[in-house]
Amino acid sequence: MKIRYNAPTVLTFAFICTLILILSESFSWSITHNWFSVPGRGDFSPINLQHWLRIFTHVIGHAGWTHLVSNISIILLLGPILEEIYGTMSLLIMISITAFITGLLHAFFFSSDLLGASSVVFMMILLVSFTNFNRGEVPLSFILILVLYLGNELFAAFRNITTSGYNISHFAHIVGGLVGSLFGFFSHGGRSRR
Repeated sequence: MKIRYNAPTVLTFAFICTLILILSESFSWSITHNWFSVPGRGDFSPINLQHWLRIFTHVIGHAGWTHLVSNISIILLLGPILEEIYGTMSLLIMISITAFITGLLHAFFFSSDLLGASSVVFMMILLVSFTNFNRGEVPLSFILILVLYLGNELFAAFRNITTSGYNISHFAHIVGGLVGSLFGFFSHGGRSRR
């Protein structure tokens, strides 16, 4: 029996996130802060190329091991299923678009920095609920997940909860979930093969 690199996008993403956290904790937190977090409103400069890069790279920076493990465990659970359905490149594009939209909106509307793959997690959670989507139907599983996950995030956003010493961006979770819903709704790959 041999081990297969079965989901290249998901596994590479997980390994890069882990490597970035190891480097940050071993050498300097400034690695994550300067390269893998989106500066908030007031600090984001549209003429700074590094800030535009961080719009995409913030999803691979994490505040600590608890933050990383909570995101990566769900990505490793759902990602291979989605990568098999949508394809390696399509999933990479979906992750990139989710990072871009979440990062850009955050940079213009919130004053704190943003880091972590939570938007990707929520994109995957909502996207996976479309795996048995048929034209003209809305899966009940999608509605329930939408209500449970995004409803919880809306509730938590209004309570302004802080966990493990870093601010949770409920906005990023909501945006990621909405982006995943749009991918699922408009994608041909999310339709049932029946």
